[in-house]
Amino acid sequence: MGNSKGTLVVYAIIGLAVIGVITQLFSNTASFLTSIFTMLGFGIVIFALLYFFIFRKRSGASSNETKKYKQAVKQSKAKYKQQPQQTKSSSSSKREKSSPFKKKSGKRPSHLRVIDGNKSKRKNRASL
Repeated sequence: MGNSKGTLVVYAIIGLAVIGVITQLFSNTASFLTSIFTMLGFGIVIFALLYFFIFRKRSGASSNETKKYKQAVKQSKAKYKQQPQQTKSSSSSKREKSSPFKKKSGKRPSHLRVIDGNKSKRKNRASL
């Protein structure tokens, strides 16, 4: 019951604020606009001061972590970078017969591994 009274009070305050803003807008428009722009100006100045003096220092502490992350990304890209394919002119090179099977090129990724299951012990599903 107390929660519903609190929400009613909040809605009443918001409603009165909206009514006050609308009456101020229609009765004294120039004063209303100057006060809005003044509040926006002060808000921007306060945000800029907070950003340059507080938030900037916090991000500076993690710049070392950012440098380490960028270095790791650079190393990872260098490790998994694909070699550029060299194009040979058809006149200078002999054409090789294409085999029906494609050859696997390059190494397999080291983090992937094939696990062979025990196929001989597989149940015959049709007999169930």
